[in-house]
Amino acid sequence: MKNCGLNPMSALSPQTWPFSLDLLPQTAHLVGGSVRDALLNRQSAYLDLDFVLPERAVETARQIADRCQAGFVLLDPQRQIARVVFAQATADFAQQQGASLEADLRRRDFTVNAIAYHPHSQQTIDPLGGLSDLKAGQIRMVAPQNLADDPLRLLRAYRQSAQLGFQIEPVTEAAISELAPLLAQVAAERFRTELDILLSQTDSSEPLRQAWQAGLLKFWLPQVGAEPLDRLRAVDQAVELLRQAIPGYGTVLFGWIKTRPASVHRSWVKAARLSQLLPADPEAAEVQLTQLKYSRAELQAILAILRSQPYIDALIEGPLSLRQQYFLFQQTGESFPAVTLVAAAQGAELGLVRSLIQRYLTPDDPVAHPMPLVTGRDLMQALQLKPSRRIGQLLDAIALAQAEGQITSAAAALDWARAQK
Repeated sequence: MKNCGLNPMSALSPQTWPFSLDLLPQTAHLVGGSVRDALLNRQSAYLDLDFVLPERAVETARQIADRCQAGFVLLDPQRQIARVVFAQATADFAQQQGASLEADLRRRDFTVNAIAYHPHSQQTIDPLGGLSDLKAGQIRMVAPQNLADDPLRLLRAYRQSAQLGFQIEPVTEAAISELAPLLAQVAAERFRTELDILLSQTDSSEPLRQAWQAGLLKFWLPQVGAEPLDRLRAVDQAVELLRQAIPGYGTVLFGWIKTRPASVHRSWVKAARLSQLLPADPEAAEVQLTQLKYSRAELQAILAILRSQPYIDALIEGPLSLRQQYFLFQQTGESFPAVTLVAAAQGAELGLVRSLIQRYLTPDDPVAHPMPLVTGRDLMQALQLKPSRRIGQLLDAIALAQAEGQITSAAAALDWARAQK
């Protein structure tokens, strides 16, 4: 099929690649998601290319990296897979699996991912009817055994269904349900990655509900059922509610802790969604997050959301006192944006949530962002105190009095502390 009616920015157009077509052997084919997305005219600011070659895959990758002064990573020496990393693109080169290109394609998960493209001749190779499934908007397995060979593909079906807006073909869905127990064999990190991608979709509740109905969450998230999924759907709705009500807040919701590297699958929206699928008890939730190999930063952020539930319950009843607001901000820390989503999802009045958000967005707000008037050393020197838990208690009390407007200077803080001694 010539050029597939693609726009000039398609990944199938070598003009968009960060290296010349002349550097690519005639035997190389573009495969997988990059072909699928190009045929669907799905574009991304970051180009992700996957090539399969019958021989010399790693050598080809190394030569291109050297010629273009790009990064080179040997991903899998046994299967001969290497990656070339450019500023706005990656290109993976893999050794063909099987005696022919068609044999390699028949090892893949779904037909829409088993389409190859030969860039030198501009020919599309589609032995499994993937083009028809793209046109029909459906996810269809290549073979049940392919799913069993890597059970993570079972969950990936729902992720790709959500990303593409496709339906899973009934025979494939039946096979997924039958093979669901195999997902227990998957490494925790791999399950977590697929879960994070699902939770990062615009609408995360429906694909996860379908995955739950297929039995794919039983092993890793055994407590998930209809009620947690309803809570998840409410968070999805709250995202749009707050984005529309507070201009610019969407940027905050889809941000993350400033001191951590940015990640497309690490946001306050995802954290809020995930918190609704976990046990309500923070200790039980911590065990599950640890089992799923979440980072310490994410674990602490999500636990802060769960521990804020008493304040959310109070907010649902009505306005919080300044004291309650102060301790809410202290409890949630940088997880506050996720807490606003959960509060809105659980029925807190929008105006009350908005007033808290305005405090959070005001850098010098004395309740949300109190600037310490004194330090622990100041207290020890002025009050002749020894290091103890009492110092921390006094600092908290001073910060609260400051938030309530009782004290506004360091001298007043020390006088206030003397009166408490």
